[in-house]
Amino acid sequence: MKRVALLGATGSIGRQAIEIVEAQPELELCAAASGSSPLDDVDAPFKQVGGDLTELLDQADPDVVLNAVVGFAGVHATLWTLEHGVDLALANKESLVAAGDLALDAQRRGGGRILPVDSEHSALFQCLEGREPEQVDSLVLTGSGGPFRGRTRDELTAVTPEEALAHPTWRMGPKITVDSATLANKGLELIEAHFLFAVPYERIEVVLQPTSIVHSLVRFRDGAALAHLGYPDMRAPISYALTYPERAATPLAPLDLTSLSLVFEEPDVETFPMLALAREAGEKGGTYPCVFNAANEVGVAAFLEGRLPFLAIAEIVADALERADGAPARDLADLVEADRAARAIPVA
Repeated sequence: MKRVALLGATGSIGRQAIEIVEAQPELELCAAASGSSPLDDVDAPFKQVGGDLTELLDQADPDVVLNAVVGFAGVHATLWTLEHGVDLALANKESLVAAGDLALDAQRRGGGRILPVDSEHSALFQCLEGREPEQVDSLVLTGSGGPFRGRTRDELTAVTPEEALAHPTWRMGPKITVDSATLANKGLELIEAHFLFAVPYERIEVVLQPTSIVHSLVRFRDGAALAHLGYPDMRAPISYALTYPERAATPLAPLDLTSLSLVFEEPDVETFPMLALAREAGEKGGTYPCVFNAANEVGVAAFLEGRLPFLAIAEIVADALERADGAPARDLADLVEADRAARAIPVA
């Protein structure tokens, strides 16, 4: 029996994870947490709404932690999991983006595995499994392009939160859906892939695949490429991470190959500058990725509340990166301070 602690149990990933756990006899939900939503309908011996997630994890003694918390709030749980040598099923990409070096140091000390839950990183993980690093030429992250793919900047000046939340292929929470619309999500995934797979940024490519069938690809030194295909359904990567290395059965339908469209496009980084800003932050290193993440969280929240226009999210992030000194974080306190400073920049 594998004991699963689920953080972010009431979100999109959390609800689907509960479905997976309930369907698999070898999985047991030992703990569940949410930020503010009640957990009355969640069956777990340890439950917590708000508060310190690491205290819950200390009590629950899990075998695997599925971190589906949104944003920087997931950092502490990620570091706890890795320090304790517990397997981390990582859906909280922001914690690895913000705390990449600290997280990898914690993993080296603790010895646990990082099992990515994001569909793109799960795809890369599966394509890379059993391959030696020197065989890999480059990684290719795919993305749908979000609801505004193909629009010009002039056409984006007055878009509403409701329009940004109308994702064409995935059903996700509001923050990640807006990130998909700005291409910030691809930027966060770019930085996460760098830390997960130890591949330099110049060897990580981003392309758009509007039907969200190809979740990512790996190019190899012999000219071949391996791609991971599947319908846009998060139950597949969630199940893979929780049951790894068994690859348990799921209720997902097999691909109907004759109905697929696999068109690829380059992202428009002029209209959607968040991807370029993320690459710049990642290449600079230090706490620049943390600043990118924090400023993006602030900008997205302001946009969803109607206090900021869509295009100004990127302006907020660019301003934060310009103001930051980006010094590397020696410890978690340094990281928390870098996050706090980036969030303190005023939003019009």
